Amino acid sequence: MFETIKQKLLETEREFDIKILYAVESGSRGWGFASPDSDYDCRFIYIHKSDWYLSIDEKKDFIEYPVDEVFDINGWDIKKALKLLRKSNPPLLEWFTSPIVYMEDREVMDNMRKLGTHFFNPVNAIYHYLHIAKKHFN
Repeated sequence: MFETIKQKLLETEREFDIKILYAVESGSRGWGFASPDSDYDCRFIYIHKSDWYLSIDEKKDFIEYPVDEVFDINGWDIKKALKLLRKSNPPLLEWFTSPIVYMEDREVMDNMRKLGTHFFNPVNAIYHYLHIAKKHFN
């Protein structure tokens, strides 16, 4: 399945004219507690060519494929990812430690991980996980 997902990511690069900087498994499979019917939750960070960013118009900053019984694949533009990193976004920070990496620009990701430690806010993380716990408790 690893190669199938990697192929889908390469197709995504061609389809959207982007470069994927980082792609990981973020769901139950990534954390080692998948069930036989678990889907594959691939998350990625990508970058457009420079002229895409030189527009005064807001553009879609994510790529999302329809979820099916096997795949849940979506990604964020690097600018969106950096804004979320500045806010200490827990899901993004989790991606940085996923044991299943489909693609990685090591230099970019080393720098993003450093930024992640700089911007990490434990209060934001606590509220994020508290919200999840309350939602599942109810």
